[in-house]
Amino acid sequence: MTDPVYRRVVIKLSGEYLAGQQGFGIDQPTMDRVADDLIAARELGTEIAVVIGGGNIFRGVEVSSRGVSRPTGDTMGMLATMMNCLALEATIERKGTPAKALSAFVMPEVSELFTRAAAHKYLAEGRILLLGGGTGNPFFTTDTTAVLRAAEIGAEVVLKATNVDGVYSADPKKDPSATRFDRLTHSQAIEGGYKVMDATAFALARETSLPIIVFSIAEPGSIGAILCGAGHGTIVAG
Repeated sequence: MTDPVYRRVVIKLSGEYLAGQQGFGIDQPTMDRVADDLIAARELGTEIAVVIGGGNIFRGVEVSSRGVSRPTGDTMGMLATMMNCLALEATIERKGTPAKALSAFVMPEVSELFTRAAAHKYLAEGRILLLGGGTGNPFFTTDTTAVLRAAEIGAEVVLKATNVDGVYSADPKKDPSATRFDRLTHSQAIEGGYKVMDATAFALARETSLPIIVFSIAEPGSIGAILCGAGHGTIVAG
């Protein structure tokens, strides 16, 4: 494989994906494959930080619709992202690659607090960073977290790893006539209302001039392919 196009990236990984076919919790074979892909991508020479959702364990928006306040529900969802980070950290380190989970919350018995200085230190050491706890605030998604963290640590791109190979005009699983875009501007993504990322994330990416590449995580090696400019995805930029 050729040299990577990007030297520092933030990868946004869906929590739901980690559940595999079981639909809830953590499917260890899926976790192992994701860890293998991240390790292979790191070995290309790219510094990697990962923001993980928590939807395989808990979704704050869903519980808040059943009577729990939105801030409380979102906080519970952010704690679920920390569970995923700790599980992925353990999986990566079991395979012999150093990793480090950082939290948006102060929880010293569990994880070190995210700061830019800590992130730069561990990236320089060659660790795969796992950034949990969302932004640390309610009403923001982990999509927005990924863009925020990328801007903070000086990443060159946000890689949105999802179940489809790019941005479509509609859900391709429900609408066979949906068309796939090779490239969109941030403004087009916002105006089109495409659900692959929320509008706040796209708006922050536009403001910070961060490109986003939406690609499918389903194929082994897809992260490395995107890093080397050979992958199949939709670029949202400009």
